Amino acid sequence: MTVRSLAYRPRPVAQTIIDRARQLVAVWRPEQEQAMDITNRTVFIAGATSGIGLELARRFAAAGSDVIVGGRRADLLGKLAAEGFATVPIDVTDAASTGRARDTILRSHPGLDTIVTMSGIGIPEDLRDPAHFSAAQETIDTNLLGTIRVIDAFTPHLIGRGAGTIITVTSGIGFLPFPVMPSYAASKAGVHAYSEALRAQLDGTGVEVSELVPPAVATRPEAKQRNPRALDLAGFATEVMDLLQADPTPHEILVKAVLMHRWAERDGSYDELVAQRSKALAMLPGHQ
Repeated sequence: MTVRSLAYRPRPVAQTIIDRARQLVAVWRPEQEQAMDITNRTVFIAGATSGIGLELARRFAAAGSDVIVGGRRADLLGKLAAEGFATVPIDVTDAASTGRARDTILRSHPGLDTIVTMSGIGIPEDLRDPAHFSAAQETIDTNLLGTIRVIDAFTPHLIGRGAGTIITVTSGIGFLPFPVMPSYAASKAGVHAYSEALRAQLDGTGVEVSELVPPAVATRPEAKQRNPRALDLAGFATEVMDLLQADPTPHEILVKAVLMHRWAERDGSYDELVAQRSKALAMLPGHQ
């Protein structure tokens, strides 16, 4: 009987290593690369007594998460408490107020795992008039420094847990300026840069950083009249919640309507779009 020998072809070592690595990645993924489960989070949203913040608070709560709403106005906090929300007073421009809010939240919700820095203001400014500086100072203190104060207050807790999410809030205007609100644009561009640095520094801690980038959103009925292109609040929130649950959760939460702003420089449309937006300067006194 003749025995036929089967030629043995060894598998290349490099290919074997690659295949094994793919197998390992399939079963193990770091915390910061996983999708967000919005059904069992404990979420604090600073600046959620109205607008986008309030809508997101309601969406998280409807999904099953515990939500703590923070804000400055006691009357609005009282109404939200009557709805069943946990509430806490906070003024993000005041470090002591931010610290008190943190202490109150961590006493009642020690499992806090998600922070949303929603507090923000936008004020028109005429840069030809030096009196605009007070508006610039208030805007930067609220939007940029207020974001940093909230993050600083809660980051040690999240690192101590070894897991959690920080969601910063910027704006399409941070990438494509609206010349009527220059300090608002500067503050949101600053929050974007800060978010990038924060993500890099928290890498390996289990704490994820995502940046929500809203376009114009009609948070009040009259807003749609002033800007017909503003997104419906409910539709915007639905898209945001879907993106938060993407696997993995994106570093930047970009609804479709903001993509033209986010990528204007890359797409070569930046100068044209800024010129279009500059027409709104006519609303400022002395710019007609």
